[in-house]
Amino acid sequence: MSQAPEANPLLRQTVEQALHNLAPEADLARLHPQRSLREQLDLDSFDFLQLLIGLQQRWGVSVPERDYRQVDSLEGLIAYLAGRAAEAQAGPLPGSLPGAHRPPQEG
Repeated sequence: MSQAPEANPLLRQTVEQALHNLAPEADLARLHPQRSLREQLDLDSFDFLQLLIGLQQRWGVSVPERDYRQVDSLEGLIAYLAGRAAEAQAGPLPGSLPGAHRPPQEG
């Protein structure tokens, strides 16, 4: 599979497996990391939604409809999930409003 930005190897493996489950006949090694997954794999809206639901169940990261354009490529999907998973692990700041997250750690 083409290389997207470095990410958790288990996350990458999970995304690749989910794509294989949706398009078992596709040659995932030929995917271009910045091109639309929907176009490259000929996924319809239902397939794309199934992909996101499966990844949400595995990683606990939901993708709101407004963010679909960010996750349309392999690179974008992996980066989005990695970022959101990291935010979820950090959790809210003590005493903060619900939904508030810790700022990213520097260093």
